Amino acid sequence: MRKEKDSLGELDVPDNVMYGIHTCRSLENFSGAGEPIPIEIVYGMVRLKWACAKANNELGLLNDEKTGAITSACEKILAGGYDDQFPVDVFQAGSGTSSNMNVNEVIGNLAATELGGKAGDRHLVHPNDDVNKGQSTNNIFPSAIRVAAATLTPPLKEALQRLIDELNKQAEANKDIIRSGRTHLQDAVPEMMGQAFAAWAHALTKDVRRLDAAYERILEIGAGGNAIGTGVNTKKAFRPTIAKALSEITGAPYRAPENGIEITQYLTDMADISSVLRMIAMDIGKLCNDLRLLASGPNTGLSEIVLPAVEPGSSIMPGKINPSICEAANMACIQVMGNDQAVQLAAGAGQLELNTHMPVTGYNLVRSFNILTRTAIMLADKCIGGIQVDRERCLKYFESSGGLGTVLNPKLGYDKVAELVKESLRTKKPAKELVIEKGIMTEEEFERLVSKSTEPNLD
Repeated sequence: MRKEKDSLGELDVPDNVMYGIHTCRSLENFSGAGEPIPIEIVYGMVRLKWACAKANNELGLLNDEKTGAITSACEKILAGGYDDQFPVDVFQAGSGTSSNMNVNEVIGNLAATELGGKAGDRHLVHPNDDVNKGQSTNNIFPSAIRVAAATLTPPLKEALQRLIDELNKQAEANKDIIRSGRTHLQDAVPEMMGQAFAAWAHALTKDVRRLDAAYERILEIGAGGNAIGTGVNTKKAFRPTIAKALSEITGAPYRAPENGIEITQYLTDMADISSVLRMIAMDIGKLCNDLRLLASGPNTGLSEIVLPAVEPGSSIMPGKINPSICEAANMACIQVMGNDQAVQLAAGAGQLELNTHMPVTGYNLVRSFNILTRTAIMLADKCIGGIQVDRERCLKYFESSGGLGTVLNPKLGYDKVAELVKESLRTKKPAKELVIEKGIMTEEEFERLVSKSTEPNLD
């Protein structure tokens, strides 16, 4: 053990850890979540500390030796070798002070060893005076959430594109299979199965556009604003210099805030990107609901499609296969929507110059990103790519659909078609058979009319 001292007195700190006294006090105080702050947020803070060190050095406020040691410490942490040194619970002080100090201590101690000292040698690199120079938790922690969200956006986009690509492949493969569309779960007008897959793909394409728009807003960071965003105790150039340094470190175009006070007390940009994640979850959930309905059966349901079998579906019913991947994805989407509810409540719970519900905001936002990324890949690889469409079943439903009457409307008129639909339901004869039998249309005319009805435009 080594002894460390702060304003509350002395405390024993284990020799084999790189954190310090503040972290030890936090471990004694906070345990509600039973899990630490997501490592993505920790890495966000580490990237910000690196950027702040570069900015302080550029402005002549931190010497080259300390800047180099802090930079080296940050690089080591981001390489993943010290993840276990960030154990502070999610539910801590509302601005994230414990996690900010945890990061300051680990970087400071790693930097001290870089300079030939050992953990606890604050005279070499001080966690507050050097690592945290010109900073406040009130800006660093929310900026770290933004950095985490920005870092997690490209992997989510790639996963969604993978899912979109699989849906579009199915759209192309099934473009010539006609089926009966349904509204209110009742027979409606015909469409091509390829059109159904293309519509699902386009819904997710629009979600990617929403994500891009929210991503642009999340790139505005408040680091350097200090206690309430006024930038007290820092040079005017500090904030834009941090943003520039962070952009160089990460490759993402971060920028200083338009209003430093606003960005310190409002978490709306985080709520904004969380709401986009909720909409993605809604659309993936709807896709899975549709797939489960279309695959229902195989003998007593719709059974227009066959989903890939990934596991036996029952412990009691031999041979039963369930839509397990879709069910897993549905649950993941429900969890994301619940996460978003927590984010929205936290974002609206600020008072005066600071929102003190930041850790729970970041925790749920990061969870949603990771859940959706994994779920989109799972759905693309384990489900969509292996779907088989039952052409004969789709044709049977199409030919017996009461919705065919709508296609005949422009040619025969509403009242005449209504009588045909009633007769079809009464006699169990398909509309096609009735119109040919009555000499209303030839089979070729009927086929042409139906084929034209599935085209996007009638011109």
